[in-house]
Amino acid sequence: MNFDRSLDVAPGAEIRLSRLVSRLLAPNPGPFTFKGTGVHILGAGSQVAVIDPGPALPDHIDALKRALGPRQVSHILVTHTHRDHSPAAAALKAWSGAKTYALRGAARPSVGEGMADEAHDHDFVPDVAVTDGTLIDGDGFRLECVATPGHTANHMCYALVQEKALFSGDHVMGWSTSVIAPPDGDMTDYLASLEKLAARDDKIFYPTHGSPIADPQSWLDQLIAHRRMREAQILAALAGGGATVAELVERLYPGIESALRPAAAQQIAAHLHHLQARGQAVAAGGRWTVRI
Repeated sequence: MNFDRSLDVAPGAEIRLSRLVSRLLAPNPGPFTFKGTGVHILGAGSQVAVIDPGPALPDHIDALKRALGPRQVSHILVTHTHRDHSPAAAALKAWSGAKTYALRGAARPSVGEGMADEAHDHDFVPDVAVTDGTLIDGDGFRLECVATPGHTANHMCYALVQEKALFSGDHVMGWSTSVIAPPDGDMTDYLASLEKLAARDDKIFYPTHGSPIADPQSWLDQLIAHRRMREAQILAALAGGGATVAELVERLYPGIESALRPAAAQQIAAHLHHLQARGQAVAAGGRWTVRI
């Protein structure tokens, strides 16, 4: 895949991306956050919305407040409740008085197969619960809520009507594929959400990590093709007599960094559950085989 890893901006500075959209990078780079959380500021007037305010890091929250300056925050929107996306909402709400918006519902607890749910911000509860199709009006902008479960059960994208732009959170990123960690992450939901976005006519995506995606339809095609290729590889590996998740990681991710090995195992497990739901794979005693 042709990943875009060209983003090279300093954290803490607001960068204008379009007439209505700017971005401020949080200082939390890492193997799953790339250069850091990109906090999007929406609006060209005295009132703005903030999408994914980011982690609860004091320096980041101070930088965000300085960047916002005298502008009034009218909405705080969250795509999903991972700790690099929602925790700063509490401080921003206390400072600005703005309400928080998100898809209500706690993450599914991660049990079994060694999965853990420490990535989630379980303290966050939105003031306003949005659903698929909810419209949010602000100062010179309108957002349409587009439910996209898969990366997490409570993932929501926000479409900016005026610019045919989609704030895609972690559902679609240009620098990497999304991590799908069962049971909160669900590959069947994720693939359906990709197809849902492919049926839309958004002209640009603004992911929370990495650069904007200028040709989203082409990129969605690549993401869908990549997942189909991975499932074909898994089925081919299982046809040789079956395998455990760990064995599949060794076969399909040769030479992977040790820090990324758990995420690779999560991806394999998500694909296996999807194949199981489709009647193509079956598990017994931790070993997976092709369903005859």
